[in-house]
Amino acid sequence: MRTAIALLASLALLPAPGRAQDAKEMVLQHVEAHAAEYERVAMEIWDLAEVGYQEHRSSGLLQGRLAEHGFQITPGVAGIPTAFVASYGSGEPVIAILAEFDALPGINQDRTPERNPVEGKGAGHACGHHLFGTGSTAAALAVKDWMESTGQAGTLRLYGTPAEEGGAGKAYMVRAGLFDDVDVVLHWHAGDRNMADPTSSLANKSAKFRFTGISAHAAGAPERGRSALDAVEAMNHMVNMMREHVPQETRIHYVITYGGAAPNVIPDFAEVFYYVRNPDPKNVLSIFERVAQAAEGAALGTGTTMEYEVIHGIYNLLPNVALAQMVHSNLSDVGGVTYTDQERRFAEAIRTTLPENAPPLESAGQVKPFELLLGARAGGGSTDVGDVSWTVPTAGLRTATWVPGTSSHSWQAVAAGGTTIGTKGMLVAAKALATSAVELFLDPNLILQARAEFEERRGPDYEYIPLLGDRDPPLDYRNAPGARQ
Repeated sequence: MRTAIALLASLALLPAPGRAQDAKEMVLQHVEAHAAEYERVAMEIWDLAEVGYQEHRSSGLLQGRLAEHGFQITPGVAGIPTAFVASYGSGEPVIAILAEFDALPGINQDRTPERNPVEGKGAGHACGHHLFGTGSTAAALAVKDWMESTGQAGTLRLYGTPAEEGGAGKAYMVRAGLFDDVDVVLHWHAGDRNMADPTSSLANKSAKFRFTGISAHAAGAPERGRSALDAVEAMNHMVNMMREHVPQETRIHYVITYGGAAPNVIPDFAEVFYYVRNPDPKNVLSIFERVAQAAEGAALGTGTTMEYEVIHGIYNLLPNVALAQMVHSNLSDVGGVTYTDQERRFAEAIRTTLPENAPPLESAGQVKPFELLLGARAGGGSTDVGDVSWTVPTAGLRTATWVPGTSSHSWQAVAAGGTTIGTKGMLVAAKALATSAVELFLDPNLILQARAEFEERRGPDYEYIPLLGDRDPPLDYRNAPGARQ
């Protein structure tokens, strides 16, 4: 754990007037000068669309770029082949930037403003992580260039974090202690607006429930069979009835990942994949236990057996107002996204597929006014950045990489993310992250202020207990079950 005395002792004096502005201008120029290069990398990762824990080429692209520019790379951290830590410099402070790069299975789209799936492609960047990873890398390279040019003390790290989409890569990295000596973490995400409000998210725990029965001819000898699919359906029915009796902020959703191969064969194996979400991790744990009990009851009632595998568990985001205000200021200085005529025509076509109350296209060029949303749930999503934020003071932002009004996990997000609309938003994020990192390196008081707020919000008796327990990273969680394996 960092201490104020040690931090102050290790940091240089406050910068002379104008030094911070000169430093910010330097990193802004670096991002802009290399914009075409970063666009190529982002589009290559968009094309690859590798899913969680299978992002070998995407991760390798970012690692190679960082290594070429003088970062020391530690690959395969936390038992995850596609996770890595890239480090430059030495000593304190230690400022970190997060980078994601996994795609979502089951959705894909071409770079067109009308629905146009790509034949044979089973995944797509519907959450913009190709932009996330590349934009964060761009910011890290810009800050590294400034540090090298000026002799700035301290350590800059970029964390390559796989499998954010349901795989909780960061939670395993936190559990491995990889963030224990970090002073501040910065991150960002693709979105349909530009903002840096301090918000929270939903804690989340997931598991694959697997039922085993007895196969038989569904018409010739049904009495001999015990249907694993019946067990899945019974479990789902009980959980759906349970929705009336959980806190209203709770979200429970599932997909049947395997239910059999032929109607005339009673399936002896079936699997259902569940998510349980709530703003409070304690509620998540208690509700998850009730879901597991429903699975046990379903197995008992159908004459099958059941086992489940926890896939991930993540905390809610812990906001940090001091850091969020700083990031918002830098984002406001950078500004939003301005469309060319061609981009505007693309955006207008996309907008015809969005709800009528979608924000105007001009909002992509604006930065949302800073708003304190503490105590409020700004959205229904979850992120494994939550575990990081309970370990290190953390702040993030969103930028307009999608047409205003676009939802994440949609074909519209995939489409815009594969165009210059997406990369323009990515460059806004890279600039805001880079200038924020520079400000942290040059202002030790800001780090101390963020740490004090962080400690107060966590409370004196806080202990990190991973919601995913002691299991190893589920490197195969995106593999289709097919038949029992």
